[in-house]
Amino acid sequence: MAAYRSGEVVFTDGSPYGSRMLVVERDEESSVAYLCSPDGTVHGAVWLANHRRAPDAVDLGRVEAGLPPLMPYPNTAHPLGRRPLGELTALWFEEGDGVALYENDDLIAVIPGWADMSRGMPGYARDAVGETPFAWALSEALDGLLPRIMNARSFWRWRERKGTWAAFQQSVMGHLDEVLGPAGRYWDAGGDRLPTVGVTERPPYGERHFSVLSTVGMSCQRMPTVEQWMDRPDACSRVELAIATRGDPREAAAVLVWLSQYPWHSVTWLGHGHTAQWYQSAATFPLGAEFSGVLMLADSAKFPDLSGFAFAGEGVRWLWLVPITDAALHNPH
Repeated sequence: MAAYRSGEVVFTDGSPYGSRMLVVERDEESSVAYLCSPDGTVHGAVWLANHRRAPDAVDLGRVEAGLPPLMPYPNTAHPLGRRPLGELTALWFEEGDGVALYENDDLIAVIPGWADMSRGMPGYARDAVGETPFAWALSEALDGLLPRIMNARSFWRWRERKGTWAAFQQSVMGHLDEVLGPAGRYWDAGGDRLPTVGVTERPPYGERHFSVLSTVGMSCQRMPTVEQWMDRPDACSRVELAIATRGDPREAAAVLVWLSQYPWHSVTWLGHGHTAQWYQSAATFPLGAEFSGVLMLADSAKFPDLSGFAFAGEGVRWLWLVPITDAALHNPH
């Protein structure tokens, strides 16, 4: 979807995962906010304010010219217009796919991850009245949005506190100690980018004659877009990935590193039955050149039971990665 053209960018802010950008633009007549990809693709756009008297109906000439829309008189709380926007700040959802916009600490708009102007869902604005193609009334959606916003504020405050990541990391490692035995090597999978993720190796132990490798940190934040696909997103939003191998654990670790940050950087989710194609040529696939990607399985009887860990009151699912051929990847049934 193309963006409106405007005379001035007055605010920008990137999501902590680098996958989305909030851009606020204005001209002399109105202001609008966009939720964009880093390449400029617009995923959501919401009107924020008129700065002159509202027209009686939609100004089609302005819309067709690609200019920020003027909200019609019946659909704005300030039909005579309002002053330019004050100091703006952004609060990103935990998943990184939606954002709340504040003016001088007052919530003025929310563009959730499910916003899509092509489907008539532009986002929510404080000064909007009713539902229009340019904005829906924020007041009518607060019951559903406020818990998400409060959780986001709490989550980012928690992440910023010293020692919180280390405590989370140790809780996951402790759980894996109990179900898989002592840890071996540990690899950093995140570098300097959020989310922070590592990979832990569990060598053969007891009657288990193969190594298990697991991500550590994916479940610290919910994956994006799950609520758009699942009736119970709380049961699927937090995952870790695992691989069982009798081969070189370093090769399996490379596969986990590949996928460990993928949901947040690509604004998507991973779940039972999903597949992923290796991003380079099949000949370089770490688990064997005869394979081209992986199938993800939850709660499979073929693998150790890793259930029993929860974070923020939500259960964590381990998805086992199974290598599959190119034929199986493109013809899963």
